[in-house]
Amino acid sequence: MSSAPFTFVDLFAGVGGFHAALGALGGECVYAVEKDVEAAAVYERNWGIQAHGDIINDTETHMRVPKHDVLAAGFPCQPFSKSGLQRGMDEARGTLFWNILRILEVRRPTVVLLENVRNIYGPRHRHEWDVIVRSLRELGYQVSSRPIVFSPHLLPPERGGRPQVRERVFIMATYVGTRGSHIDVDPSVPHLPVDGWSPSEWDLETHLPVQPDPELRNELRLNLGPAETTWVEAWNDFVVTLRSAGVEKLPGFPVWVDAFIHEDDLVVPVGTADWKASFLRKNAAFYTEHQDVLEDWLSRWNYLRDFPSSRRKFEWQAQGASSLAETVMHLRPSGLRVKQATYVPALVAITQTSILGDRLRRISPREAARLQGLPEWFDFGDQPDAATYKQMGNGVNVGAAYHVFREHVLSSLAAVRRRAPRLALAVEESAISPDEALERHRDSSREVIVRRRRSADARRVAG
Repeated sequence: MSSAPFTFVDLFAGVGGFHAALGALGGECVYAVEKDVEAAAVYERNWGIQAHGDIINDTETHMRVPKHDVLAAGFPCQPFSKSGLQRGMDEARGTLFWNILRILEVRRPTVVLLENVRNIYGPRHRHEWDVIVRSLRELGYQVSSRPIVFSPHLLPPERGGRPQVRERVFIMATYVGTRGSHIDVDPSVPHLPVDGWSPSEWDLETHLPVQPDPELRNELRLNLGPAETTWVEAWNDFVVTLRSAGVEKLPGFPVWVDAFIHEDDLVVPVGTADWKASFLRKNAAFYTEHQDVLEDWLSRWNYLRDFPSSRRKFEWQAQGASSLAETVMHLRPSGLRVKQATYVPALVAITQTSILGDRLRRISPREAARLQGLPEWFDFGDQPDAATYKQMGNGVNVGAAYHVFREHVLSSLAAVRRRAPRLALAVEESAISPDEALERHRDSSREVIVRRRRSADARRVAG
């Protein structure tokens, strides 16, 4: 029997965002699954647990997933059948969510913590959403018909928040038995800033914090290439030139250099989409009002003729900044997007990794890990940066998961206490932030790693 206050399984685990959150509450992981080889290697390096590669083999014929108190999963969204006559579990057959339901059917953990992209509650996936809710209720779990939507930038730093907008859907369910599971409840966590926190108070330099340049002296791969540097310098000159000319408010709409034409000469082709026609008119009006200033800027940069189409577009979302040095940038297919240096958009693929304006470099892998709430001791080994960025882009934010789970259990304390009193007590006595607890959790993770290595060595000697 585990000495930990509760046990959990970590499905589709990535590098262990859920593990970090639940481990910080005192939980012990008794099973993990992750098919990506690189992510599984990072998981084992840090948590001392070798993740299984295929959940199907462990659930379909024989249940090899051990008993546990909490099931956590960042599951992939797959289309379900639409017969309308089957129970939810049958409609989910053939998807990985069915394997989750199979575990719940056999093991009946007290709390279920699921995470997915926000679109899972959108119109395209409404059937899947309804099946998920109905399936959980049929198995005796009380769950809201509306999602919890939460992002780490809504949490203040002292509660484990991070300067990243990463709105995700969390599905929280508590086992109450089939007699009470069909009673709808409100989402246990509101989509609001916590404790009066204002997300505009975030500052990347201090709250991330940004790594000082000496730490990255040899990290030339983070620097912008010559062409990228030219694009940024040209658009920085655009901002500075307009500011110097007394333009206090830059356009809030996308600026398209190819649409710079005097209003008197503008012809919008018949059949042009409304949104595009609007942008064409706005750009023509902007050019007409500031023609002399813009022509002066364009002539200095050869009218951006050497720039690819996507770099002849500019999205300014940093009103108040006097130059790009005060911003965070993204090189996107839709143009160079510029935001205030408060918080960054959700981590995605490396091609859209945030660029720090004052450093003219991309955020580092360590900074990306910080944005996801992983501790400083978290070790990615010697894997390529691209793998780390991918894992962070696919990962669960630790602070957000910790907050959502903790708040849900506190709101369902009576039901949780009936089946898992030690879990309830652990959450009642927990800190409001996972950060300090994660530093302590490092020691227990190392103990697990050492214990497993000794066991493996003993088996080799015996063999």
